[in-house]
Amino acid sequence: MKFTVTATDKSTNARVGVLDLPHGSIETPRFMPVGTNGTVKAVSQATLRSLGFGLILSNTYHLYLRPGLDVIRKAGGLHRFIDWSGNILTDSGGYQVFSLAPFNKVTKEGVRFRSHIDGSLHEFSPEKVVEIQSVLGSDIMMTLDVCTPPEITYKKAVSALEITTDWAARSLAHLGRLETPAPGSLFGIIQGNFFKDLRKRSAEEIASLDFPGIAIGGLSVGEPKETFEEYLSFTADLMPKSKPRYLMGVGTPEYVFAAVENGIDLFDCVFPTRIARNGAVFTADGLIALKKEAHAESFVPIDADCDCAVCSRYTRAYLRHLFKAKEILGAMLATEHNLHFMHRLVTKIGIAIRSGSFPELKREFLDRYLKQ
Repeated sequence: MKFTVTATDKSTNARVGVLDLPHGSIETPRFMPVGTNGTVKAVSQATLRSLGFGLILSNTYHLYLRPGLDVIRKAGGLHRFIDWSGNILTDSGGYQVFSLAPFNKVTKEGVRFRSHIDGSLHEFSPEKVVEIQSVLGSDIMMTLDVCTPPEITYKKAVSALEITTDWAARSLAHLGRLETPAPGSLFGIIQGNFFKDLRKRSAEEIASLDFPGIAIGGLSVGEPKETFEEYLSFTADLMPKSKPRYLMGVGTPEYVFAAVENGIDLFDCVFPTRIARNGAVFTADGLIALKKEAHAESFVPIDADCDCAVCSRYTRAYLRHLFKAKEILGAMLATEHNLHFMHRLVTKIGIAIRSGSFPELKREFLDRYLKQ
């Protein structure tokens, strides 16, 4: 993997770069749609390609449980299994182990958990997670880490940090021992919860392991926006400038601007696609709920400023009808629009950074988007 910074903003830490990956180059900053089970819900791979996405995210935990590694191995890897010619980032599955599994137990060796599907017992070690992602053929792999919620004790945060660092080192060492070299690159993850001394310690320890890329974990997990921005800025300042920075779990316009302003290159979130399936869509004037009665005879596009295929063909009234009639097409069209909106926004941000107008774009966009 190669990462090159091609432009920077003079008044913030925002930057533009090129990330060269096995399945093509990606310009950063870049939003990644989430395809948990090897599919971004309610949208086809062909549509994703037409929207300009060259990097999507899939989930190690879910794919390991279903369809299972044997199926994906026999298919020739995840790219062939899902017919995706672009790049794939797979997370470690750690977050899902802690949030979905009805039982989990963490030790220094790894984590034991029960499947949320059938209750079967499984174990993830940092080495095993690397092996799983190697079988998947991930272009970017993530280390197994210990995810912690807000408001835990300092003692528990220290324990989680120490295990995360140890697992990161073991992951990197095991990657070098694989009989068949993994096609992708492995990123480390910074933890430390909401304690600045622990964030600093984690950032220094992960950076010392010399991963080709580094992610920030444990933010956007329910904390107040002010706390998110404070810890994002603090943590990002501690990260190497020469490597791609990935902020996990961010996908609303205001959080995207905050991420980019702090020098983040990659971010992902289920939010744009999840709300679309429930009838909420992005516009330049903020979110709107298509199911509302106010749109029953609204024969205008979702967003007059949008050039996506959905806005050029369909009206709010028709989309409301689809949702009220529980037609699958409603979720599909809303998802396509939201993904286009996010991709176009991040593309505009890149253009603004190169032209020196990023602060102006941020102010003008958010003044309008948040005015409601």
